[in-house]
Amino acid sequence: MTRPFLGVERSATGRRWRDRLDDAGQAAALAIVQDHGLDDVLARVLAGRGVASAEAPAFLEPRLRHLLPDPSSLIDMDAAAARLADAVERGETVAIFGDYDVDGASSSALLGSYLEACGLRTIIHIPDRLIEGYGPNVEAIRKLAGAGAKLLVTVDCGTTSHEPLAEAARLGLDAVVIDHHQAPEVLPSARAIVNPNRLDDLSGLGALCAAGVTFVSLVALNRELRKRGFWTRRGGEPDLMGMLDLVALGTVADVVPLVGLNRAFVRQGLAVMKARARVGLRALCDVARLDGPPRPYHLGYLLGPRINAGGRIGDAALGARLLMTSDELEAQSIAATLDRLNGERQAIEQAMVAEGVGMALGQVGIDEQGAALIAVGSGEWHPGVVGLVASRLKERFGRPAFAFAFGENGLGTGSARSIPGVDIGRAVRAAVDAGIAVKGGGHAMAAGATIARERLPDLAAFLEDRLASAIAAARADRGLAIDAAITAGGARTELIARIEAAGPFGSGHPEPTFALPSHRLLDATEVGRGHVKVRLKAGDGSTLDGIAFGAAEQPLGRALFESRGQSVHVAGQLSVDRWQGNERVQLRVSDVGIPAGRP
Repeated sequence: MTRPFLGVERSATGRRWRDRLDDAGQAAALAIVQDHGLDDVLARVLAGRGVASAEAPAFLEPRLRHLLPDPSSLIDMDAAAARLADAVERGETVAIFGDYDVDGASSSALLGSYLEACGLRTIIHIPDRLIEGYGPNVEAIRKLAGAGAKLLVTVDCGTTSHEPLAEAARLGLDAVVIDHHQAPEVLPSARAIVNPNRLDDLSGLGALCAAGVTFVSLVALNRELRKRGFWTRRGGEPDLMGMLDLVALGTVADVVPLVGLNRAFVRQGLAVMKARARVGLRALCDVARLDGPPRPYHLGYLLGPRINAGGRIGDAALGARLLMTSDELEAQSIAATLDRLNGERQAIEQAMVAEGVGMALGQVGIDEQGAALIAVGSGEWHPGVVGLVASRLKERFGRPAFAFAFGENGLGTGSARSIPGVDIGRAVRAAVDAGIAVKGGGHAMAAGATIARERLPDLAAFLEDRLASAIAAARADRGLAIDAAITAGGARTELIARIEAAGPFGSGHPEPTFALPSHRLLDATEVGRGHVKVRLKAGDGSTLDGIAFGAAEQPLGRALFESRGQSVHVAGQLSVDRWQGNERVQLRVSDVGIPAGRP
């Protein structure tokens, strides 16, 4: 094992620091510098993400036309495009059934906007999380058929909806499924099921979120309509590239890997969003007080949670309506409502997380050497917030977590969040097949399930048995990878601008982490909701402000408070803080190490 970075064997968060680049990686970084004249730090960032020197120019300027596959590589895509094109030519009413999260809202708005640009009437139905639950249901299908729909398109759901799609067929309603969740061996009956995670799909596009699959489907539909001469007769094809803001939003919010095609979607989608042409997103950015050009952070932590708030504790259809509206006043009204609901959600979440941490400690133990997986639940919890509780528990304990809200009927609605290397979606599908969960599914990093309250211990035991070895291996590899060492004086906006050329960063394409060696911690103060604000000083007198979000009561926060006035190694990510027209660099602190020789 190589020597730990800066000698940090065990940090405040219990991690071993390591150089992201091994010997081969450092050689690759040097080659990038020599071949292309790039900055050393940027070269290290590229090499640390597996970019070879020959690939560097194309990587820094990703082009959708180079990365977008032939849509027909997805199984059933040609059948889906043909049926959708038939609907366009016949002027049929199309029902769009979406999920209640950001990906579902983005996918629904994508498809709805395109079809309406084709002159169709669409009916968008987003199920109520509490009353209807996830995915299509028979009652909703009947209502959509009764409203005159001739074609049903499910987005971000439908792959496991046997009974509802059978009911659609009985009512004479053709169905097309556009989804990305893991699929069972036996699929429901439909005109087409477009899902890169079907067991028989060989497209290699399984990392796409539903909005990504929907966009590829629209490319196929647009191509089919062009073949049929529809645009020659009608004129004015919809601007598909202008819809990439919605694809970027769904991609970031659904935490799929930001590599390859996904990275290109987000890169170009952010550029579209920067123009502020979409009325609903513009209103949401304003109410969220977005500072500066949109970045993945804004999508994931400012915009996404507000859209999700409607599905969690309010009207689930608000997000899709906001993303589709062209009315300024309606957009401002919906955005204000979502902002208010998000504030209410935060208060509910805070109380639930505090209770969940207590339950989790009973499972993993004070020394955190107990259960490999957390599974908690309560009859007092809000079903719309359990996913956030699971996420916080996963972050707090560094292992997969499941949180359930149990109703009076004894059934619980739960959400799981996993860690890299542990496929929670596949395990949940196995629990359904084993009869432990009533229903459930998802993907590698997130899943949902419905279980009877008395089966919670059985589910925990099943998942523990199935995933323990994978969890142990993933946790053993949870060291903190450092991209480079810098000083407070070197942390400038110019450095961030150079690094962002390798972005956008997110899941599967991690934001660079930098270490500031032996900086004096001038101050550490709790601010806001448990955040810790710090000020660091380098040996040359330069200073840098930083913040550790939500760390006040965590080991990281305690280490910062205890190290006031002393020398520390600090690790984190750089960002530009914009306030009233001024820009300054800020460090998002993720870890602290004690320099050798310091008591």
